[in-house]
Amino acid sequence: MKIQLLGAHNCESQDTKLVSLLLDDSLVLDAGGLTSSLSFPAQKRLKAILLTHQHYDHIRDVPALAMNFYLAGATINIYSILSVYDALMTHLVDGKLYPDFLERPQGNPTIKFTVMEPHQTESIEGYTIMAVPVNHSVPAVGYQITAPDGKVVFYSGDAGPGLADCWQCVSPQLLIIEVTASNRFEGFARESGHLTPGLLKQELDVFQKLKGYLPRVIAVHMNPGLEEEIAADIATVAEELNSPIVLGYEGMRLHL
Repeated sequence: MKIQLLGAHNCESQDTKLVSLLLDDSLVLDAGGLTSSLSFPAQKRLKAILLTHQHYDHIRDVPALAMNFYLAGATINIYSILSVYDALMTHLVDGKLYPDFLERPQGNPTIKFTVMEPHQTESIEGYTIMAVPVNHSVPAVGYQITAPDGKVVFYSGDAGPGLADCWQCVSPQLLIIEVTASNRFEGFARESGHLTPGLLKQELDVFQKLKGYLPRVIAVHMNPGLEEEIAADIATVAEELNSPIVLGYEGMRLHL
């Protein structure tokens, strides 16, 4: 499995992009920094998008990608929970803010949306995929993705403390998980459904007790203004756990 981080942050600038991951050049996880990261030919190779929740920084590029597919006479499959479908239908591709690509062209809409049921596995483009609920300020899921060769990655999307139930359901070799703020913002993180390095350590401690091991961990969704603090806090956590944890970055390529 090849994984490329198209976007690894929660704020956008010339140097940082909103979260979006590309698997094997065909499967996308979240659509924050998607279209500006890929050429038109690369976009046309996409087969499916998995969205974790409805917040703008995770769904922003859906309309832009849909327009490109519409003009090319192509379709894109999007998978997520019902609340994400409702948000797209009523706010983003609603025919007012942007064309209603969930319905047009008539009879063969550009976006073909499939509602994912939590804890049920789906076969999507050769991968076995399970949506697993996580704690956030709105309904949200992470995705366990199993490749045909058996390699497994879990991507959390936005997730706050209290992941024990989630850990019971997943067994990844690679964990890509959000760490939005540094430890001094723990109160904010708890209130808004996000993680700090210290909160991540607590969740990884629970994971290790439940599963008997720790996966390789890549942190994403960092606030760029806090990244130096986050990196220092993460280094401490990695040392305490004696396990590799690194910050992701735009263009980062992983092999599993």
